[in-house]
Amino acid sequence: MATLADRLDHVLGGKAAEPLADAFDMRTVEDLLRHYPLRYATQGQPLTQEAPDEGAHITVIGRVARTELRPMRQRRGKLLKVELDTGSAKPVEITFFNGDKVGYLVKQGVRAMMSGTVHWWRPDRWNLSHPSYLILPETAETVDTLTSVRGGGALRGLAQSAKGAGGVDLSFFEREFIPVYPATAKVQSWDILACVRQVLDQLDPIADPLPENLRAEHELLPATDALRLIHLPERKSDIDQARGRLRFDEALALQLVLAQRRRDTARRTAHPCPPRPDAIAAEFAQRLPFELTAGQRAVIAEIGEDLARPHPMHRLLQGEVGSGKTIVALHAMLQVVDTGLQCALLAPTEVLAAQHYRSLRGMLGELGQAGELGGAEQSTRVVLLTGSMSVREKKAALLDVVTGAAGIVIGTHALIQDAVEFFDLGMVIVDEQHRFGVEQRDALRAKAKEGITPHLLVMTATPIPRTIAMTTLGDLETSTLTELPRGRSPITTRVVPARMKPAWVERAWERIHEEVAQGRQAYVVCSRIGDDDDVEPKTKGRKKSASDEPPETHAALEMFDTLRAGPLSDLRLGLLHGRLPADEKDGVMRSFNAGEIDVLVCTTVVEVGVDVPNATVMVIVDADRFGVSQLHQLRGRVGRGAHPGLCLLITETSPMGTAMARLEAVAATLDGFELSVLDLRQRREGDVLGSAQSGTARSLKLLSLLDDLDVITVAQKLARDIVDSDPGLAHHPGLAGMMHAAVDSERLEYLAKS
Repeated sequence: MATLADRLDHVLGGKAAEPLADAFDMRTVEDLLRHYPLRYATQGQPLTQEAPDEGAHITVIGRVARTELRPMRQRRGKLLKVELDTGSAKPVEITFFNGDKVGYLVKQGVRAMMSGTVHWWRPDRWNLSHPSYLILPETAETVDTLTSVRGGGALRGLAQSAKGAGGVDLSFFEREFIPVYPATAKVQSWDILACVRQVLDQLDPIADPLPENLRAEHELLPATDALRLIHLPERKSDIDQARGRLRFDEALALQLVLAQRRRDTARRTAHPCPPRPDAIAAEFAQRLPFELTAGQRAVIAEIGEDLARPHPMHRLLQGEVGSGKTIVALHAMLQVVDTGLQCALLAPTEVLAAQHYRSLRGMLGELGQAGELGGAEQSTRVVLLTGSMSVREKKAALLDVVTGAAGIVIGTHALIQDAVEFFDLGMVIVDEQHRFGVEQRDALRAKAKEGITPHLLVMTATPIPRTIAMTTLGDLETSTLTELPRGRSPITTRVVPARMKPAWVERAWERIHEEVAQGRQAYVVCSRIGDDDDVEPKTKGRKKSASDEPPETHAALEMFDTLRAGPLSDLRLGLLHGRLPADEKDGVMRSFNAGEIDVLVCTTVVEVGVDVPNATVMVIVDADRFGVSQLHQLRGRVGRGAHPGLCLLITETSPMGTAMARLEAVAATLDGFELSVLDLRQRREGDVLGSAQSGTARSLKLLSLLDDLDVITVAQKLARDIVDSDPGLAHHPGLAGMMHAAVDSERLEYLAKS
């Protein structure tokens, strides 16, 4: 018999377990059983979606409708072109490169199972190239075994390995619902299925983590039944019930982790920082040369109330690109500084840290020049600390930090280093929070005095749908800025299909000329720097023809030289990328800010925080290589002043492909929340919950961060009620185990011990 904690090599044997570990990092019985089917299919139906992704490994069952044997053009031998009728609108096209060897088996009229890699060779046509296959008996036959195995590749091997004294048991293939698993070319869906069936035959009853009364209240299956039925359902209701129970488990485990974090934070002690009417924050508010939006005023008030309490604030501030988060954060920092404490602002890049430093210094004026000639009587000092600063600069900055002379300290990961000591840290602000993990936030907060936890404000310009905020950031209160400040200009976005409309690319460079002639500036953004950083082709691992190669991407170094010698030769060009020394990066940005550079050729180092109001045009080259949220962030660098912004997305991708559809969607809206939902739908949702973000190791398997708001809401309320009444989960040992199974450190310790 077997338990969930048993090692797979002990249950299945090393030969079967090793490929699972290599391909999917499966080590235990639970790892295997939590590898849920992607979908199910009945006989004669495709075991995949109608339009699978390029490179996806899929399995189909159907009847061979047509075959054609033809000579190869480039080499000796013959191709066998096959059309497999799966019961869908179009037959699946299949190509065998050894047509002479398989044609006598794969012939018109036979039923077959085929498993291979999807290859899109035209915008509307895809096929399976040289799949593994198994010839199946007719469904009308009374025999339930296959006495001789006819096929090729992995499927034939699987059938051979399952062959007993009476032949291969085919009864499973006649089930109403056949599970199809996430697979690879080396570990196919049916390999996984064979292992799952073997494990389920040996599995002991599972101690259910949910109390019986809780299961009854929410109409949930027992854990043992759910795990069996998710893999081997007899009817559609089995699938729905199993998914419902396992989805609830995922939501509750994550919400228990967040509820305990939330409770732990609420019990800690922080310095109360009530607002003072006669200090720097009030003076700064009076001097503002513009009027805050209603949303900014409301959020400043929310944060002000949090800071006044003797328990640490734990708040997320999210808002559209250009919604004014920085001014809100500065108000909060000054309220903390007014009580004699320090604030640390953590930025993900040196470019952004330097931008924040210049921006805050500029907004504060003499209020940020304490100790300097011309500084106001009531003022503070703003200090920048990055890893690439000179030894002399670092020493001066570190001295200001440890003595308390600096009220506001801005930096990159360098702030987390052991050498950095604060005089009295009162608040930590993390900009672009998705770039940092829980551990990095906590490392900076740990620099406060013993027994004190600093207030925490995390900011993002990538809008987060409510369900994601509840699931990944459920231990944070959320404030959202939805209005754009007055004076922000609209941004127009256009897709430039370079392959079909090469003249439009030339027009893009002309538009830059026109804007520069009006005294404005532009960005040209590339997906990579150049030289040794060539991106891997998306089709790695598959044999390709010349026409199959992905388009060559344009590097920033090459683009800079091309534009300087060609279409923009009469303009002043600058180059900015992540491999430049810090002083060169800062010098380039200063020159661009000062209007000494007309066009900045760059990588994504300008993605966040860079604020040059005079920049009105952005051309993004190879735009299909960027994600939705990244494109939205990048175009937010233009239209920040009095003139409208224009963003041109140049791409050589197919006009019929999913990448083009993604770009058109970005061009169609400036609503960051709408785009964040699109971004999430196009990525694997489970990737959202990596250890870098939430401290959890297991990605979501069934819980949808977009579609399961009701489940997440119920789980959040239940988790908070349970933790409030039983903080250590002493009276809920099953739930404690379920929660700890989701925590990265616990899982790593377990694997190390095993």
